[in-house]
Amino acid sequence: MTLDLPLLARGKVREVYDAGGDRLLLVASDRISAYDHVLPTPIPDKGRVLTQLSVWWFEQLAPVLASSGATHHLVSATDVPASVAGRAMLVRRLEMLPVECVARGYLSGSGTAEYQRTGSIRDVPLPAGLVEGSQLPEPVFTPSTKAEAGEHDEPIDFARVVSLVGAARAEELRELTLALYRQGAEIARGAGIVLADTKFEFGLSGGALVLGDEVLTPDSSRFWPASSWSPGAAQPSFDKQYVRDWLTSSGWDRVSPPPELPDDVVAATRERYVAAYEQLTGTAFR
Repeated sequence: MTLDLPLLARGKVREVYDAGGDRLLLVASDRISAYDHVLPTPIPDKGRVLTQLSVWWFEQLAPVLASSGATHHLVSATDVPASVAGRAMLVRRLEMLPVECVARGYLSGSGTAEYQRTGSIRDVPLPAGLVEGSQLPEPVFTPSTKAEAGEHDEPIDFARVVSLVGAARAEELRELTLALYRQGAEIARGAGIVLADTKFEFGLSGGALVLGDEVLTPDSSRFWPASSWSPGAAQPSFDKQYVRDWLTSSGWDRVSPPPELPDDVVAATRERYVAAYEQLTGTAFR
């Protein structure tokens, strides 16, 4: 893929191009990452799923954003170069905030490990007796740093968010993150999917808060089939946890270059991403 636009950044999954003025072009590739590594094997159609699902979610979440005096960064998903149609978004250029805004409604992954050690996640105490997959009494805000390329995101508490963006902005981020999670979880539940957790990224435009990056995709969220949800063990999922699990079972040490994914793992991963899109939106993926 070659675009006649200045390349500004290349991330694990996306390229960011200067589209002129206050516009950027975000192009999602089929690359997949896990444990801070980009895997050598792409997942066919993954970039298109991420882009088209994000576009759908931006529309669904617009009323929640508006009620908080915020908006999203999407300008158009159609006014893009033909060579990247379906996998690119024209967006507003933002001053991004240095916080990954994570919302959790269920206990899973690193959250379970932290809870088992401390009885809390970050500075949020939780009741005793929760297990992997348990629904939390209320969704919680468990932010992390937004690391530079090649670095690791680090969990932070709310006081650290305050130190990074100020008290008023930190409170605004927490409230909006949880409001967006609740709306997303309600919509997903109606489609037979449990939204266990997710992350949002925000920036500023003219001092106003703007939802950026991707939103509520299988790359940024844990999606579980509601019909099989059963606390006490790892849950079946529509996201890249399947790839993480395969990598763990392969014996990879997470330090050396990651292994190629077998064809069956690639196919099964693609099926999960497409299934998430189709079940959430109610439309066939094309």
